[in-house]
Amino acid sequence: MVITIISFFLKVLAVYFGMGVLFGIYFLFIGATKIDPLMKNSKWIVRLLLFPGVVATWICLLPKLYKK
Repeated sequence: MVITIISFFLKVLAVYFGMGVLFGIYFLFIGATKIDPLMKNSKWIVRLLLFPGVVATWICLLPKLYKK
């Protein structure tokens, strides 16, 4: 019973992380310039540093991306 719950939780976490990675790649190279025009001139190291935060909070950034 407990192993089943843990297994389900880990699968949900893996799906969330996978969706976050896909969204992060799209967001940092295409979507971020829609929200913040200054990102167009940013260096790749800035985008690399922002990547973990975008992966973790992609569910909050998704509505902001499609509002603009």
